Amino acid sequence: MEKNQLSRRNFLERSALIGAAGIAGISALSSCSKNAKSVDYNFPPLLDKAPDGKKLRAGLVGCGNRGTGAALNFLAAGNDLELVALADVFEDKVWDCHGKLGKQQVEVPKGNCFWGFDAYKHLLEVDLDVVILATPPHFRPEHFDAAIQAKKHVFMEKPAAVDPVGARQVIATSQKAENMGLTVVTGTQRRHQRDYLETYRQVASGAIGEITSAKAWWLQSHVWFRTREEEWTDMEYMLRNWNNFCWLCGDHILDTHVHNIDIVNWFMGKQPESAVGFGGRVRRLTGDQYDFFSIDFEFGNGIFSHSMSRQIDGCANSLGELVMGTEGYTNCKNTIFNPDGTIKWQYEYPKNKDGKSTGIVKVSPYVQEHIDLVTAIRTNKPVVEAERTAVSTLTAIMGRTAAYTGQKVTWQDMLNSTERLGPEKYEMGQVEMEFPTPLPGTQHKA
Repeated sequence: MEKNQLSRRNFLERSALIGAAGIAGISALSSCSKNAKSVDYNFPPLLDKAPDGKKLRAGLVGCGNRGTGAALNFLAAGNDLELVALADVFEDKVWDCHGKLGKQQVEVPKGNCFWGFDAYKHLLEVDLDVVILATPPHFRPEHFDAAIQAKKHVFMEKPAAVDPVGARQVIATSQKAENMGLTVVTGTQRRHQRDYLETYRQVASGAIGEITSAKAWWLQSHVWFRTREEEWTDMEYMLRNWNNFCWLCGDHILDTHVHNIDIVNWFMGKQPESAVGFGGRVRRLTGDQYDFFSIDFEFGNGIFSHSMSRQIDGCANSLGELVMGTEGYTNCKNTIFNPDGTIKWQYEYPKNKDGKSTGIVKVSPYVQEHIDLVTAIRTNKPVVEAERTAVSTLTAIMGRTAAYTGQKVTWQDMLNSTERLGPEKYEMGQVEMEFPTPLPGTQHKA
């Protein structure tokens, strides 16, 4: 795929819509700026509840905590929404999810519960309209392609893949979904979060002038790991400890920090051209991943974004984004500042009964993204977000590769890379793979 081809199809141009949807709601702040311009972005309608319409039947692939949560978010999006099938590689995960859903008065027929590596194929044979993909990210490209081939609408969690081959496959499948008139919404929920969307609208219409730089960060404690149990094979151990193996989750620069990377790409209006960075491992007990990353992304014309992520207990933690411009800067979420740090604009959150700001958006973005999914299906206005999420995923992979190798890595390198992570076939048992922690550069001589 040519570099300029992907650029023409990047996540902004692909979903661009100049007109009422992109211009409505611009406040006096941005419209009076000398840099004011129309906003070239297809904003979701942001309804509080999806409109009534045809009953939609969904199946869940990936029955862990995030999958169970995503299924409940889907059911909360509107009326006549059903969850009718479950699939996971592990039987105990399926029944655990089934039990949790049952406590929420969600009864999934036991005959529609499947497990094993081919469980998703059996689920796709059920009468479904929507498939929710929430397995470890390694399996996302294959599962996404199968769902689109089966002509199903899709909600899929981020990241889109763990390697360049997978990310490019998602981009190709995304184009199939568009051609078939299907809707695909992804778990980059900030793009469905009302404060982020309105802040983006302000910035895109000129509120901070021309963007000059950015930074993004996700600093947190280590999330979780599983100690290997004696009866577990290699494959079972890795799958149950998936958050700590790069071939399954892509490392935490993808698994969590891709959210922040996606925001910077969104506000910049493009993906970076190259990356240089570093990282390391000092505290982890299992797996093969780094504990921290520090990446410098170059967007061209002297514009850079510094991106850092860390998962170590007992450190100063925070997460967010900051985009700088010639006339101010923004935290991307809810505030625009003048160059001197004074507040230029703030998002107005709903007020409580005492007239005070709640500080949170009216509808949770985890539910809002499913409202937007159902709305797109029922109004026959398809939306496909998979490509832009794959682009942000590939950006994170570019940063990871730069840190792992110590080399400058370009976007063209990502488009040409044949790197595919993981075993050639999936089966329980011994796995003939090695998992050394990546070491950049060469050892100096004594």
